[in-house]
Amino acid sequence: MYISSPTSRKCYQHLDVEGNRMKTGTLKQILLITDGCSNQGEDPIAVSALAKEQGITVNVIGVMEQDVIDDQGLREIENIALSGGGVSQVVYAQQLSQTVQMVTRKAMTQTLQGVVNKELQQILGGSQTVEDLPPDKRGEVMEVVDELGEKVELEVLILVDTSASMKHKLPTVKEAILDLSLSLNARSGDNHFSVFVFPGKKNDVEKLLDWTPRLESLTSIFSKLTTGGITPTGPALREALSSFKKKRSLRSLISRDDEQYFEESV
Repeated sequence: MYISSPTSRKCYQHLDVEGNRMKTGTLKQILLITDGCSNQGEDPIAVSALAKEQGITVNVIGVMEQDVIDDQGLREIENIALSGGGVSQVVYAQQLSQTVQMVTRKAMTQTLQGVVNKELQQILGGSQTVEDLPPDKRGEVMEVVDELGEKVELEVLILVDTSASMKHKLPTVKEAILDLSLSLNARSGDNHFSVFVFPGKKNDVEKLLDWTPRLESLTSIFSKLTTGGITPTGPALREALSSFKKKRSLRSLISRDDEQYFEESV
């Protein structure tokens, strides 16, 4: 890509370095799909803020049926996403598939643009952001953001509300998740997905599917799900955070084992 001015060329060079570095990094998202308010356990808004501190974006999709979603539920959906640095959207069940893909992609771009803005501030000084650049330079930088979005590694933990009111919506949720998998696997970057439901059969939260690059096995699992009971959104988000930590711990353990094997081989 040709960039004419010295300032924009310097900016692009930094962003390109950032891009190369970020290809080995990972974007982490929690995607919460629900149709109502939490009614047990800790405050989900506070847990969502904790997720943001740990570098995990929390996105929330509220599923409506027959124009019904109460004000309290709507406020909670918006505030969970706001605290988690993510995106929120309220939709009808039949629009869910398209919305899940849109929210996930939008959150990726939002996160990457935040990284780019930090780089710009270091390069240009002050509080400059992408929006402050001249239109032609802004377009060039956003091309870099789009390219990063295609290459960066992505981890999405999908958290599905299975309280009683979600019973008739679960088949649509399943299809939306499978469509998301197909859409994201078209990227060149690696994807890993995990699916949790709440409430679980025995606990507040139940792991439905451990980290995997593909979600095809959900087809058989979803048909066996039962709905009912409370809506422990806060505890479910807390368990989601633990799952990311466990994944990191396992990865570091494997890395250490590989390093030790290499040293012993030499």
